[in-house]
Amino acid sequence: MKLRFPVIGLILISILTCAQEKKPKNTKNTHEVIVSELNIPWGFTFLPDGSMLITEKAGQLIHFKDGKKTQISGLPDIYVRGQGGLMDIILHPDYNENKWIYFSYASSEGEDEGGNTAIGRAKLKGTSLMDFEVLYKASPNSRKGQHFGSRLAFDNDGYLFFTIGERGDRDVNPQDITRDCGKVYRLKDDGTVPTDNPFYDVPNAKKAIYSYGHRNPQGMTIHPKTGEIWTHEHGPKGGDEINIIKPGKNYGWPVISYGVNYSGTKFTDITEKEGMEQPLHYWDPSIAPSGIAFISSDRYGDWKGNLLVGSLKFQYLDLCTLKDGKVIKEEHLLDGIGRVRSVEQGPDGFIYVGVENLGIVKLLKQ
Repeated sequence: MKLRFPVIGLILISILTCAQEKKPKNTKNTHEVIVSELNIPWGFTFLPDGSMLITEKAGQLIHFKDGKKTQISGLPDIYVRGQGGLMDIILHPDYNENKWIYFSYASSEGEDEGGNTAIGRAKLKGTSLMDFEVLYKASPNSRKGQHFGSRLAFDNDGYLFFTIGERGDRDVNPQDITRDCGKVYRLKDDGTVPTDNPFYDVPNAKKAIYSYGHRNPQGMTIHPKTGEIWTHEHGPKGGDEINIIKPGKNYGWPVISYGVNYSGTKFTDITEKEGMEQPLHYWDPSIAPSGIAFISSDRYGDWKGNLLVGSLKFQYLDLCTLKDGKVIKEEHLLDGIGRVRSVEQGPDGFIYVGVENLGIVKLLKQ
């Protein structure tokens, strides 16, 4: 009986974690460079004509069409500091009718020095953004350079979801629903807050919050079959997570974690607690995940239905094989290609990957 708990613990660890040395390198893939000479392509999206809008973290929006890059004017002032800058970009689900483009960026607007994550929308006319609107601006500003988030996604009901990291204030922001940061948020497409948001009627709460207890989510996507919101987030040293986001739930940071401080010391002694969600999957050591996409097209054969996650730290695309809602196997694709920042499935069914100091590449299966 004394051995029961350790044995169970070892089984759970083997299920939930995949050490780097146990991940095979899948060599049956290659890539084609589609857009070259980009520094940090934080996000990109496809326009209906097949061209791309690409965000460079340093504060440039690029339109790529017919092999030519054109810089788009009309962006708001971008606060570029540390991990902050111009970040994600997506189209409204009804873009053909309303022409709205949504993007996340670090902004210095507000009373305090520094900046924080903002969500805006605008319309593209020629080579300029027009009709710009700020939909959400997190507060307070901070001069810290870490953990701005920030990914965007529309769910199947047309709600806009976005993430904001805890801005390095782990003991203040993520567990407090009266404060921004360390949260997943939900808005209507015009920026108004849905009245059925989980904390809408809670006194002093930030009404746009949908879930809390997050560290720095830099991946978010919608499951193509279930419509669930899947995210991943950076842990500390160890403990990067994949989560399925549910309304009002607490995802535990920093009360529970599978990671430790970068120095190796502990900041918590527990990995689970009643009332806090367990991750669907976690990585130890950390892979520094950024970008996430499901393969829903038929372009990649038996890879269809599985999940792709970019690794900044180890410079590969992580193919996560899913079964019954669990990650049962991982393989390195594009191993050593560079820091993978963004991942999207294009309208042609191919997977496109934003790689720092390289560009946008198309994933090809041999």
